[in-house]
Amino acid sequence: MTVSRILTLGETMGLLTGSRIGSLAHVSEAHVGIGGAETNVAVGLSRLGVPVTWIGRVGDDSLGRRVVREVRGEGVDVRAQLDPAAATGLMVKERTGPGTSRVYYYRAGSAGSRLAAADVPAGLVESVGLVHLTGITPLLSDSAREACLSVVRRARAAGVRVSVDVNYRSTLAPADVAAKVLGELVGEADLVFGSPEELAYGVPGGVADDSSAIDELARALDPTGAREIVVKRGADGASTYTGGTVVHAPGHRVDVVDTVGAGDAFVAGYLSGDVQGWSVEEKLARANACGAVMCTTPGDWEAAPTPAELEAFLGADVDPVQR
Repeated sequence: MTVSRILTLGETMGLLTGSRIGSLAHVSEAHVGIGGAETNVAVGLSRLGVPVTWIGRVGDDSLGRRVVREVRGEGVDVRAQLDPAAATGLMVKERTGPGTSRVYYYRAGSAGSRLAAADVPAGLVESVGLVHLTGITPLLSDSAREACLSVVRRARAAGVRVSVDVNYRSTLAPADVAAKVLGELVGEADLVFGSPEELAYGVPGGVADDSSAIDELARALDPTGAREIVVKRGADGASTYTGGTVVHAPGHRVDVVDTVGAGDAFVAGYLSGDVQGWSVEEKLARANACGAVMCTTPGDWEAAPTPAELEAFLGADVDPVQR
């Protein structure tokens, strides 16, 4: 079976992570890596055997070159503009406790925030099976927002499906601004991902009064029943609302090492099944497993599983030591 290519775009940054639990005011060593929601998803898809293209901008600097090398090394088709006028953005992760962290962003005016509609080549959107966006990119700048909307318009005109993970970042925009921008993007999507709180930002007219009333929220997001609204609930699993019905899949209990990137792994798992024509039940099962595996290892994308690793994770009576 030929699997359709997925296209995604957004900012990927350098990542510094404290080597141990504690404030960065005192931790003396850090690990250097990279991270970004869209490339986290892209790597996850690639490891699951789905062809994927990532479009972004990085600075003409050491971190930018690392981003391109690492993502391309994972089998992703990288279409990155090297921007000599701006630096690659930076994330700094502080480990606050077992399985918890605090992330600081240094991305104002970064190369990634200068993403523009012209960075997306003619014919590329029209040639893929699905476009995946997040709510992060359109909040980075006016040009990044226009790039996202341009891609969505092109996808719609070509009959290409659109996926949006709300992924709201409060540091990028206040709630009222985010609701307007994200609602615009979510309104064009065929698949929408988010926690109950995040999904409220996609409701027409702004943030819903009660994001815990998920049934009403899903109906507001999908009044025609033609879309898939995927609710991420962490360890409690996930649910998909579509066609007036709801499908729920339980989560997995694991020893959590790092939750960053788990939501992106979940999305990669779900989309990998979507482009292969899987049922909602099958897509949710894979997505939950991908998210759980990601939580067991440090890093934003490094633990993204392959099909064989998922099989081992889900298998019963598997020897924990591989020889």
